[in-house]
Amino acid sequence: MSRQELLLGSLTRITDFGSLPPESVELPREEWSRGDYVIVEMLDEGPDSYPVETPDGSTVPMYPGDRLVGALGTRAATLEVVGDWREVGSDLKMQTLTAAGVLGVCTSAAIQSSELANVMYVGHASRNGEPCRMKDFLVPVEPHRLEVPVILIIGTSMESGKTVSAIALIRELVRMGKRVAGAKVTGVGRLRDILAMKAAGADPIMDFVDVGLPSTVVPPDEYRKSLKLLCSRLAAAEPDVVVIEAGASPLEPYCGDVAMEVLADSVTATILCASDPYAVVGVVEAFGMKPDLVSGRSTSTEAGIRLIDKLVGVPAINLFDPGSGPELRQLLGEWLKD
Repeated sequence: MSRQELLLGSLTRITDFGSLPPESVELPREEWSRGDYVIVEMLDEGPDSYPVETPDGSTVPMYPGDRLVGALGTRAATLEVVGDWREVGSDLKMQTLTAAGVLGVCTSAAIQSSELANVMYVGHASRNGEPCRMKDFLVPVEPHRLEVPVILIIGTSMESGKTVSAIALIRELVRMGKRVAGAKVTGVGRLRDILAMKAAGADPIMDFVDVGLPSTVVPPDEYRKSLKLLCSRLAAAEPDVVVIEAGASPLEPYCGDVAMEVLADSVTATILCASDPYAVVGVVEAFGMKPDLVSGRSTSTEAGIRLIDKLVGVPAINLFDPGSGPELRQLLGEWLKD
């Protein structure tokens, strides 16, 4: 190894690995499961270095010979990388599917996506000879109903403007004197999006990693149970309002449709961030519902806003435009009135 310390991906932020580094124990391939914390070593077969997102959200380079603690998981990004831990073969080689440390075999990658690190399984992160799994580190919480207003942000795809819109919403709500909680409930494990919510004024911030999932490409029943636990944690924090981002699109395999179902009774308003005006039509027709507002990349120009109105008759605002403040405040006042 070129370093003495063990690098920790941000998926380990729910653990105490930073103060008590794990040991390594090898498990037969047939005993692996989703959410297992594993130690891998970067191979000299690919990029010269790879950026690792650490538990505090900072980025450090990983070099061939360095070791990383990540978690076995699945990614199904429409514009970047597709991969699955279940594809790991007898050679025990895999890739870093995200900088946060989601690990599996890449089965497809967009041409413009960054080069992944090739890594070799060293062993499972362990304590006293027992393998550590993400769900071993869950914080118990009493069941609570999420009864405060929820503003739900969904998208037509990844990179459609959801996080940017969440930031604008949170900033405006904080200006209104609201205590805002921020959460990301679907997608693949990264810390950067909810850290952006925190920087905008949200407190607390949470995502599905906090309830033991490396990504939300999981069976619907498992996801439903995890989301209800996350909602209990959000409710226990007693915010005035919760801004929730559902990563990717409800039509992708990240359980976005299940999230909309579970959250339905709590949602005060739904904002659809669209990559283009015609994508708005697709989501509206697929779910048989109209959002309360359209934003995102499709609202970058007046032409896009006019086309959205023509196609679906839904209000559209570019939330990242500082000039949208008065219109946004008016909408928030309507959504949050008692």
